[in-house]
Amino acid sequence: MRMLSIGETAAELGVAVGTLRRWHRQGRLMPACRIIGGHRRYQRDAVRAAAGTVPASTAKTICDARVSSHDQAEQLKTQASRLQKHCVESGSAGVEVISDLGSGLNYRKKGLQRLLQEILRGRVARLGLVTKDRLLRFGSELLFRIREFFRVDVVALESAPDASREQQLTEDLVEILTVFSSPLYGSRSRKNLRVLAV
Repeated sequence: MRMLSIGETAAELGVAVGTLRRWHRQGRLMPACRIIGGHRRYQRDAVRAAAGTVPASTAKTICDARVSSHDQAEQLKTQASRLQKHCVESGSAGVEVISDLGSGLNYRKKGLQRLLQEILRGRVARLGLVTKDRLLRFGSELLFRIREFFRVDVVALESAPDASREQQLTEDLVEILTVFSSPLYGSRSRKNLRVLAV
């Protein structure tokens, strides 16, 4: 297995070379050996452990199921079941399902937050989706660039349905209106419930 130079190790961990030298003095991250000339060499597994990541061979498969409203709760279960079945049958190890109920514009969904954390920690080898456009309504390109950087494979059960530009724009506008009007109507309904209670 090829050892990493101090520069490569610093780049992988996102720190300065001076920081690695300090960590060596503190005993926080020790080089595996020194080569002729006294240059430090690091083992990749030790570097990944320091970064809080794991080797790709032990990384898991995450299936991400999502629907936008409570009316689709049954559809959410079906999605999760299909994704899990497909990944298990294709031989993926460590299959885990994350289910989210909420708008594709909501970046605070617990499932999405968890998925991002797991990818950034290098713990995901494969991402299972029903269709690529189910993950986020907007900003999915950024998430897919992140998964590309961390070498996460994407498995989509279906291709995204063909839609005209006008239809896509209409769906986007409806989604935006729904998200921004929900708090307003939600606060009105809470106010009405308080009035009824009195």
